[in-house]
Parts: sequence; C-alpha cells; structure tokens
Amino acid sequence: MATGVAAQERPAAPTQPTPTEEADEGEEIVVQATRTGRRVQDEPIRVEVLDREEIEEKILMQPGNIAMLVNETPGIRVQVTSPALGAANVRVQGLKGRYTQILADGLPLYGGQTPSIGLLQIPPTDLGQVEIIKGAASALYGPSALGGVINLVSRRPSPVQQGELLLNATSRGGQDVTAYNSGPLTDALSYSLTGGFNRQDAQDIDGDGWANIPGYHRWTFRPRLFWEGASGAKVYATVGALAEQRSGGTLPVRVVPDGSPFPQNQRSRRLDAGLNAQAPIEGVGTLYLRASGVTQGHRHVFGDVVENDRHRTVLTEASLGGGTGGTTWLAGAAYQVDSYRSRTFPAFDYTYRVPALFAQGEQKLLPDLTLAGSARLDDHSEYGTRISPRLSMLFKPGPWTVRASLGRGFYAPTPFIEEVEAAGLSRITPLRGLRAETADSASIDFGYARGPIEASLTLFGSNIDHAVQLRDVSATRAELVNADGVTRTRGAELLLRYRLDAITFTGSYVRTDAREPNPDEAGRRFVPLTPRNTAGLTAVWEKHGRGRIGLEAYYTGRQELEDNPYRTRSRPYVELGAMGELVLGKVSLFINAENLLDFRQTRYDPLLLPRRAPDGAWTVDAWGPLDGRTINGGIRFRFGAD
Repeated sequence: MATGVAAQERPAAPTQPTPTEEADEGEEIVVQATRTGRRVQDEPIRVEVLDREEIEEKILMQPGNIAMLVNETPGIRVQVTSPALGAANVRVQGLKGRYTQILADGLPLYGGQTPSIGLLQIPPTDLGQVEIIKGAASALYGPSALGGVINLVSRRPSPVQQGELLLNATSRGGQDVTAYNSGPLTDALSYSLTGGFNRQDAQDIDGDGWANIPGYHRWTFRPRLFWEGASGAKVYATVGALAEQRSGGTLPVRVVPDGSPFPQNQRSRRLDAGLNAQAPIEGVGTLYLRASGVTQGHRHVFGDVVENDRHRTVLTEASLGGGTGGTTWLAGAAYQVDSYRSRTFPAFDYTYRVPALFAQGEQKLLPDLTLAGSARLDDHSEYGTRISPRLSMLFKPGPWTVRASLGRGFYAPTPFIEEVEAAGLSRITPLRGLRAETADSASIDFGYARGPIEASLTLFGSNIDHAVQLRDVSATRAELVNADGVTRTRGAELLLRYRLDAITFTGSYVRTDAREPNPDEAGRRFVPLTPRNTAGLTAVWEKHGRGRIGLEAYYTGRQELEDNPYRTRSRPYVELGAMGELVLGKVSLFINAENLLDFRQTRYDPLLLPRRAPDGAWTVDAWGPLDGRTINGGIRFRFGAD
C-alpha cells in the first residue's frame, strides 16, 4: 500500500484544459481508450490521464510495477488481496477489483480478468500514458469492464535512437534493474525494446514467523514494432514474456498457530502477443483491426496443497469508423474467448466464448455541447445475450467543463474473487447456478481551469445486482453465491490544484459510501475494506533539467472489516512521503521515502488468525501498510537523443 509524491502533482484528470493547453497543440493529450482518438479535453466520456512525466516520476519510486502509479489517483484504491504474496487489485470508486479491466494499447494482454498478482507484474518503463475510465465501460470493452478500464499506452519511439538504464534498491531488501531502447529501423518502421529484472527478499517485520513482505524474483521482456505508411495506415505489434517465482507464508522452520508450516508460493509464466492496425478507406472512413492472445500458467502452493492451472484469452476485432461535420461514428464486431483449466481442481474449469457487435457515435450539437452514445451486444456462451449501453454529455462554457454519463454493464462470474485468489480453491465448493452480475452507474463531473487554478468535483454512484459473494458453509468449506439484494455505492471526489511558479500544490478528498447485503446474516453492511474518507495533500518543486523535490501526506479513514477476530473496524492512519531527484546531464540520482511515520497494521493486531478460516486463509485482511517505513534510491542513465 505504498504511496508516492508525483501522482497528484499533475492530477490524473486533466479533462479540463488550461488556456495554455488550448492554445498549444503540441501539448495536447490524445486518448485511445474511447476508440475515437480525440483530445482528452474534447471527450464526452470522462477520461483521466497520467502523462509520461508523471510515469517517469513514479518509475523512480517503484520501478517494478504500476501499483503506485494508479494508487494515488482520486477514486482509485490499490487493495492488497493476499498478505502472503502481496497480491493486489485495483478498486475503482469503491467497486471490487475484479470489475476493472486492465488493457495494454486497448488489448487484454494480461487476460480477460487480470489476476491480482498481475498488477504487480506490469512494469511502467515503456508506458507513454495511462488512461482511466471510471464506471460501467462494458459498452466499450465487454463484460470484464463492468467497473471501469485502465488502458496502458506504450511509448512511441522518437525519430532518433534513445535508451535508458535504471538501477534501484530499497531498504527492505529489494532491487530493480530496468532497461529501455527505441529508435528507427527504416523511414516507416521503428521499434522499442524493454526488459527488466526485479527481486525482493522475504521480510518478517513483526517477528511472528510469517512474511509481511513476500520474496520474489521476476524477469520481463517486451519488444514492440511500429509501422506507419505514407497513406496514413499504421500497424503496431508486440510480444511479451514474463517469468516470476514468488514466495510467502511461513518462513523456514516456522509454523502457523496449529503447529504446522504453511508456505504460500506462486510460480508464474506468461506469454502474450498483440496487434493493432488501421487503414484509411477513401470516401468511407478508417478500418481498424485488433487481435491478441495470452497464456498464463501458474503453480500455486497453499501449505500442502499444490494447484496447477492455466488461463488463456484470445481476442479478434474489426471495426469501421468515420465522420463528417460534427458527427463521428464507429461500428464493429469482436470475438473473445476466455478459458481456465486446472489440473488440480478441474470442476472449476470454464470456457467463455463471447461474439459481440458494438457501435458508438458522437454529435456536436453546439460549439460547447457534445452528446455521445455507445452500445454493445454480447452473446455470452454461458450467460446469454446482454446489451450494454452508455450515454455521455460534454458541456464547455468558458473555463468550466461539465460531463455527465450513464452506463450499464454485466460481468460473467468466475471463481476468482479476492478471497479465493488469496487462499486457493481447495475449500471452495464448485460453482452452481450463479447469475451474471449487472451494474448501472452514473456520474457528473464539474471542472474549472483558469490561470494557475484547477478544480474538479465528481459525484458518482452505482448499483450492482447479483454481486457474487463468499459465504461460509462450515468450519472448513465456503461457497460463492449471488447477493440477495443490490450493492449500492455513492460518493464524491474533490480535486484542487494551484501552481505557484515552479511549485505545484494539490489537494484531494474522496467520500465513498458502499453497502451490500450481508452474506452470512440478514440485513446490509458497509462493504469491507472500503474507507469512507480518504484525502491527500502534495507539494512539488520541479525544474526541468535540474530535478525535483516533493512532499506528500495521505489520510485513509476507517474501514469495515470482515472475519477479523481482533477488530470490526480499522484504525485511520496517515502516511507521509518525500522524494528528490538531481539531474546531472544524462544521469539522474534519486531517493524516495515512503510511510515516514512507520505506520504498520501489525503494530496494533496480529496478522495471523488464531485458526484457519473456512475459505483456507491464515491471515486477516490487509487494511493498512504491512511493510512500514521504506526508503529506495538509485541512478538512471539516459543514452542517445533527449
């Protein structure tokens, strides 16, 4: 649950441009997640963007994965789902992480449902920007995007050779080496190449014999090719490979309360490939083609149980888009297959085949008013035909921006909710008679930008029907069931920013009220691990070519807890951080400190349960930091042209 400084110094919501951004076309941000390829300022759908400069700052704080990159965006929370392995997923506006679709250049290269451990396996080194859509986005990307989309857009190579090498080490026994190189191959063809090695020593900070920080070592490798023809045709292709061994649970010769050792390990292997292509058709529009495939193999160890499985996702899609005057349109068809095979528990195997048709259109009614609509028809092999619509509006009077959006989507249940990913399948009864989860979401966003001041206020809400929950059957068994009622989430996000010469001050506050039916007894409850109040304040001084200094403070309010014998509500806590970077030509030195107050959950309660839970877990949920104060630092070398 680390936090950093930079994510809020240029908040991930520049959806209302400053006057300078309006005037300077060279600074415009074009988004891909909505498929229209238009400027973020002109998108009726609210898209929050983290640009390359923010990504570079986050790389200095956490080079190994993107968790910190998205965690400090208001309304986004990276929730640890497995204290044993450090696995985490992304919760958008209070919704569970399984509803968030993570894409790479619009492709599901990390699977149709990204495993919780997958978030920690995505390096930020070769990202150009990150695009976030909150709320039901099934109209754009199908059932896996019920709660929102995070689209990771790769860096585009410059016309000249470029490269960088980063070396990082942490006070908790972690080391990172990442490398990036890009450049032209011909006048029309260019490439990028990214690789990295990341490792971490297992750390038992509170001395109970259980690793608070899991150990791991990981290799990643990803080449990309970019081709652009004279006619405007473009092709992007990539392949990727990952190998990781992660180990947690009890340390050697240590035991859990029942007197037995309980190692918890995971070996991961992933291969993926993706293709994006577009070609203009004279007098008609532009033809778009997308295709991807990914296979992920895992070997899980939960004590004396070994689970071997494989996840596969294949996508093919074709669409045609165009526009005249104030009207733009796009229509297409897609076919996606998601499958899971377990050699240990084949009763949980599934294959979902989903052919789909989709269409979207935008109409500029007035110079300051744009309406947009999209719809998708999915013919799911298991859960039938579903229609997912979304309507959006953009109104831009002067320095103000108003966006409103309504959407509906659905989610096809799998066994992999947060509790199951943490403890495995050995104590879960096979799925029977589950219904698809459906959601309605709405939001309205007010933005203001003039001179050095930017502000935004967002009101959001969602209703989820038939949400899948875990229910205890006995002392050693649990089952997945549909909730008997509606899961309701309501909230507000407030963001303020002020620039004073080279210093940027940013403040944020998020209020979330999420309630769901109680799976174990009558009535309703607050959704566990969802803080009702969070806030942040940062100050950053930055001088191009010289460096930056940043300070931050983040507050996390109380959270309701589930199946925790030590407390029913968490403690509120504050995390302080500081970072600095000194640029010396093409070499930069950096240092970053997280959680300076050294807040740790285990200072107040044990992490281990007195007895094993019915679902198989040996730990309580992580409601606060487990790693305490952490300092990292290193050096980055740049090669070639700036």
